Amino acid sequence: MKRHAGAVLSSIKIDKTAEKKISIQLYMALRDLLLTGALTPGDRLPATRTLAREIGVSRTTVIDAIDRLISEGLLEARVGSGTYVSEALNARLVPKPSSSADNVVPVVPRLSHASRHAIPDLAPRARLPHKSQAFVSALPALDAFPMAQWAKLSGRHWRKDRDHITGYGEPFGYAGLRNAIARQLNASRGIKCSPEQIFITNGAQRAFSLIGGMLVNPGEPIWFENPGAIGARNAFVAIGASPVPVKVDEDGLCIDDGLSKSPHFRLAFVTPSHQQPLGHVMSLSRRLALLKAANDADAMIVEDDYDGEFYYGDQPPPTLKSIDTHGRVIYVGTFSKSLFPALRLGFALVPEPLVESFERVCQTWLAGVPTVTQAIVAEFMDEGMFATHIRTMRQLYRERHDTLMDEAGRLKGRIDLQPTSSGFHAVGLVRPPLDEDLIVARAAEEGITTVPLSRYALGPISQRGIVLGFGSTGPDEIRKGINILEKILADCQSGRISA
Repeated sequence: MKRHAGAVLSSIKIDKTAEKKISIQLYMALRDLLLTGALTPGDRLPATRTLAREIGVSRTTVIDAIDRLISEGLLEARVGSGTYVSEALNARLVPKPSSSADNVVPVVPRLSHASRHAIPDLAPRARLPHKSQAFVSALPALDAFPMAQWAKLSGRHWRKDRDHITGYGEPFGYAGLRNAIARQLNASRGIKCSPEQIFITNGAQRAFSLIGGMLVNPGEPIWFENPGAIGARNAFVAIGASPVPVKVDEDGLCIDDGLSKSPHFRLAFVTPSHQQPLGHVMSLSRRLALLKAANDADAMIVEDDYDGEFYYGDQPPPTLKSIDTHGRVIYVGTFSKSLFPALRLGFALVPEPLVESFERVCQTWLAGVPTVTQAIVAEFMDEGMFATHIRTMRQLYRERHDTLMDEAGRLKGRIDLQPTSSGFHAVGLVRPPLDEDLIVARAAEEGITTVPLSRYALGPISQRGIVLGFGSTGPDEIRKGINILEKILADCQSGRISA
């Protein structure tokens, strides 16, 4: 004898104050009862008027939900008899978990050899920041972004360019953006290139993975700055590269140290315009020495110019790419710092001999950034808004840098903040016997975000310090943050807090 489903259905609760439409709530509740087996094939549903009265909704709402479930094959209407749970439901039921944990035998999937090799060497990364507070690093001044202009451009493209931006995108990147980047690099970074050399990627991190997969075999050595960028290092380690930690001093990467450790390196990864995280600018003599070392070893160089636009002097330092005469440098850029991180928009500029190979691989590997995003950025650049924004941000970051340096003078002798000539973070060197990890942990309890210098280390480093971002932190927040750090240091020195 078939059951009547009225008792089960009367348990449905509808929240009439919720944002979700009542008809959708009812449909989902009925669907859950069907797929979990609470209603079984052959069960008869009450009449729609009865069900509407019991649940407290209109009959029209009930009919809409039932019609949708009939169209999905979960219910069936029988003329002159009513609505029943479909006999075909058994094939779609969600399996119930075993009631006995003893019957559960967990399966551990077998990882690839490359993954098993790489995972132990991947450096842990803290969650990337999504909102501003003192002293978040890697986050630009989102409060100063020209959102009204951006929204206007976005609306224009959705209204006038719909056919172009909703189809499949170009595998190497939107042509308008590649052209705009080529013009910008020539004007502001001294790099002469063609748009065809530029490949648009989902952020700089994706560019690093692409380059590593193209150029580096498992086990081949890559020079990395020590301390240095964590994300880039992980991208190359993940494809099986062997990281070689190379010392960094005030002039940048120590080429002699790299040659002594791995003279036959396959690739060198550097941040010459604003060393990540120490903030040093690589000297011209070191740049030339690095280019020579790469040429001698038949190696390539990845130049990460992650915030090179934000220099504080009259002229930026020359990029490695602009003085590369042998096609050894792949230049990687990002809009995460110059515009905002959620764009997930980066690019790689490759030497001409590599263009055809990258084109072939990108057709398979790159899913592409949404065309509309690329089109908006291209117009933002073409109409001069990007250049204006960069000039505004350069001045803003200089003011925030100067405020931080002035306020941090109160910490001198305990944390010595190192001035920087570009970007929007600085390093405070921690004097012994103070403990950087303890300072970072205590600051986090007070709502202050800092990063220990040791987190960037690939091998032993002599410095102890903390990284302080000021890009997204206004003057008042900077002063409050330094006040808190000053109190924490006093408590550490007095012994009121300890590891």
